[in-house]
This record gives sequence, structure tokens and C-alpha cells, in this order.
Amino acid sequence: MGQYRTHVFVCTSGDTCPTQGDVEQYVKYLRGEAAKAKLHADVRINKAGCFSQCGWGPMMVVYPDDVWYCGVQASDLQEIFDSHIVGGKPVERLRYRPGVKGANKKPGAH
Repeated sequence: MGQYRTHVFVCTSGDTCPTQGDVEQYVKYLRGEAAKAKLHADVRINKAGCFSQCGWGPMMVVYPDDVWYCGVQASDLQEIFDSHIVGGKPVERLRYRPGVKGANKKPGAH
């Protein structure tokens, strides 16, 4: 087994991510999509511990791109999979950018 082209971590613990979405199902969904696309040798989907960014979840991180996603909903998973995991283009509207003015409004914030 060689190095994966893309490694995705989904926060499945911590104080808030598991309460903000069915993150265990997110992992299953993304693994299923990778299997259907026959990407099991290139893409790895893992459960992860807390990213210490509680309140911004559900969160995911994609490496080696170092792209963090926040406020991910089940309805966003296919777009993340198609655009980023398969196509290499991050989904900008979901990117987590701490310290960037105007970025990362918490879901539901105005």
C-alpha cells in the first residue's frame, strides 16, 4: 500500500461536531462514494478526534491540500467529493479560514 493522493479526516468527536451533524454517516457516505468511484487505493477517509475548533462543525480536513471545511452538512458531501476529492478543486464556500475577516460566518449567522 502506497501513499494516498487524498486523505480526508472527519471530526467524529469533541463537544459539538457530533451534535451538529451525523458525522458517522458522513464517513460512511464518503467511503461509499470512494468505493463506487474505485478510488480506494488513492483516497482514504478517516474518523478523527476533535480538531479543537468547537462550534464551527461539522468539520472536515483534506490533506495534503490542508483545506479545512466548516459547517458541513450532509447535502454538501457530494459537492465536496466531486469537486475536491475527485476534481482537486476545494469548495470555497465551506472553507474554514480562521482569522480572515468576513470568512467563516457560523452557520445561521448574518
